[in-house]
Amino acid sequence: MFQILWIVIGGAIIGLIARALMRRGSVPLWATVCLGILGALIGNAIAGAIGVRHTGGIDWIRHILQIGVACGLVALVGPLVMRGRRGGGGGGTGPHMFSGSGRGQKYSRDRDRSHMDMR
Repeated sequence: MFQILWIVIGGAIIGLIARALMRRGSVPLWATVCLGILGALIGNAIAGAIGVRHTGGIDWIRHILQIGVACGLVALVGPLVMRGRRGGGGGGTGPHMFSGSGRGQKYSRDRDRSHMDMR
């Protein structure tokens, strides 16, 4: 039970550090904690694979690997989480619709002219 608690606490800390380093403050807290936990687990596996998981003092290399993997996950998955949170990321909504470029009017005129030519 305490191991799960430490995993969540450590993952939250690692996720918050990764979010701050990647400057992704808009990523929700739940996603930050999940990505931090996943980054910590993958970082541990990498540290074990290269033989630096357990050292005589503080495992700096392992912690750097954990934060690095979490940063990568925040950079990759964070925008996807935010896109899903905003409702699909497009579909005719957003600032481009109100940009005032007048492109829509030009295209509708061209379409009307081509329709007239067909008659």
